Amino acid sequence: MRYFLIDPVTELVVGERARGLKAISLSDEILHDHFPDYPVMPGALIVEAAAQLAGFLVEMTVNRPGELPLRAALVQIERARFHEPAGPGDRLDILVTLDSRLEGAAQVSAEVRVDERRVAHAALTFVLRAVDSERLHAQRRQLYTLWTRDLRPPIAIP
Repeated sequence: MRYFLIDPVTELVVGERARGLKAISLSDEILHDHFPDYPVMPGALIVEAAAQLAGFLVEMTVNRPGELPLRAALVQIERARFHEPAGPGDRLDILVTLDSRLEGAAQVSAEVRVDERRVAHAALTFVLRAVDSERLHAQRRQLYTLWTRDLRPPIAIP
């Protein structure tokens, strides 16, 4: 099973922040056993959703058209806290903010809310790697294009 945990990206300010949504549905396979009679989105997948959006922000910040793209690899999760459960019918509103960027690394803050309820937050650290795989780059371009198709103005995916 693949876990692409962002539905749309709703905001992107390259070099600063990104916002995205994840609609939790009872049809999400992981909820069938987590937990019977009380389906809850696992905290690890909430952090993974934030990490996917944060990786997107980092990659959109550092990559330029015509250059071999660098890929953001999550290497550290710090200060992850879970405040409220989220389950079927909830829509995770994920905000990631680029805190710092060094050559070859970036740190991002993530906050996840459902309406006014704070669900989780964390600090995420990524390293940037050159990956020689056109298949990976094509997959990312396709995924990022789907995530951002409703953004106005449209953005170019490097």
